[in-house]
Amino acid sequence: MWRRAKVAVVVPAYREQRLLPRTLEGMPEFVDQVVVVDDGSPDDTHAVARKCAKTDNRIDVVRLGFNYGVGRAICEGYRRAVQDGADVVAVMAADAQMDPDDLPGVLAPVVGGWADYSKGNRLAHPEAQQMPPLRRLGTAGLAWMTGVVAGRMEICDSQCGYTAISAEMIDRLPLEDIYPRYGYPNDMLLRLAMRGARIAQPVVRPVYGDEISGLKIGAVVGPIAGILLRGALRRWVDGQTMTSDEL
Repeated sequence: MWRRAKVAVVVPAYREQRLLPRTLEGMPEFVDQVVVVDDGSPDDTHAVARKCAKTDNRIDVVRLGFNYGVGRAICEGYRRAVQDGADVVAVMAADAQMDPDDLPGVLAPVVGGWADYSKGNRLAHPEAQQMPPLRRLGTAGLAWMTGVVAGRMEICDSQCGYTAISAEMIDRLPLEDIYPRYGYPNDMLLRLAMRGARIAQPVVRPVYGDEISGLKIGAVVGPIAGILLRGALRRWVDGQTMTSDEL
């Protein structure tokens, strides 16, 4: 328990047999449940997760039979955590890119009741210069575009995966409809904005070590553009419906 709230952390993992143990070993003691979701990894990620679970009874391993994408893995983790009684559910990547010391700051807005969703902001951290320049520029640009479509211009770091959400907000989201692959963070923000969610943006430390990124810029531009276009259309349709109801 942390401040009288049952805390679960979802760890989506795909081909992370090397760095997953490091991530799990650093999990703070106050975390009640750790849901590792193996997203159809072809390597030993699942076996490594099961081995870690033998030494830490907080770890619950979910294995997907296909590589659906990080968004789907997170949503499956949300379902398991809420089913098991979590009050607030955080997300930490399996590649050790998120500082566990930042977890209390990410949880605090949701546990404190003044936010429904907490999303880390790496760009405001003094060590943001560690981020590769192209990634830093792209992150800021995607945040601006997502903010425009969501009507939330305060969004700073739309792509940061270090998040926390209340169980109540999870219950209000159409988890089965959220975009399953890269672009999930943008779709999530759009759907949260449509539901009037209160979003906090605590500063978190960007961590770049010996991990190898498989992100290909060209492969994500199209999907994210499509997500933003569909989000804008949903907002327009929703606005038209509200206008008709008022009349």
